[in-house]
Amino acid sequence: MAELKKAQNYRERRPADTFTPYHEWSRTHQPGWVYWVFRILMTLPFLILFRPRAIDIENVPTEGPAILAVNHLSNLDHFFVGAHLRRHLNFMGKSQLFAGDIPGYILNRGGVFPVRRGAADEEAFKTAYAIFDRGGLVLMYPEGGRSRSGKPGRPKPGVGRMALESGVPVVPVAVDGTDEVRNWKRGRIPAITVAYGEPLTFDRVERPTREQQQEVADTIFAEVVRLVEAMKTEGRRGFTKRRARERREREQAAARDRD
Repeated sequence: MAELKKAQNYRERRPADTFTPYHEWSRTHQPGWVYWVFRILMTLPFLILFRPRAIDIENVPTEGPAILAVNHLSNLDHFFVGAHLRRHLNFMGKSQLFAGDIPGYILNRGGVFPVRRGAADEEAFKTAYAIFDRGGLVLMYPEGGRSRSGKPGRPKPGVGRMALESGVPVVPVAVDGTDEVRNWKRGRIPAITVAYGEPLTFDRVERPTREQQQEVADTIFAEVVRLVEAMKTEGRRGFTKRRARERREREQAAARDRD
């Protein structure tokens, strides 16, 4: 008889004010020294080991606020998404990661702010909106947690709420290969691919209904899934070539329109 896996409990038991200092810092500061130390230390070995490729990274605005909506396969997804960006990237991370003053400090200065899963955490949204107000990027995992199957799951309404209430563009981002990162110990080192889709914009709604939030979340994540499936079907080389060809065709069409 197969051994049953222990059910995971994601509900945060600590009071909300435990995380107030982290929110206050994130609302008034860009990611600090920790962000750049880890980026410098990790980038070169990760580039060598996993050969990450960023496709259509120009779809990420070079300035101004935006949401990066990403499928979630590994605890390293945010690193690969941000590795090729020349901008600070803020992350919404589960509050359980903030397990003590030292881990909390390191995470917070590294760009992470907490969200209390299993609770209606208004503070996490307030922090995200404060980051948008200063023109920052926020990475969010619409599924709310890592996919254990390696396949995209159902998005939570939170990303839809954030898109509607803030009105900022949403960039669908698909990550492929990070679910196999742990296999490097067995000699199977995956090549990581990150594809950045065209930004999506939605009319701003001050108090969107749950149904409106879910509808927008489904729309956003459908684009993420489309990118994931295309990478799986076409392979890294085929997908990269097709996206490059489409980009050239768009540029040529734009040039003709200007003439």
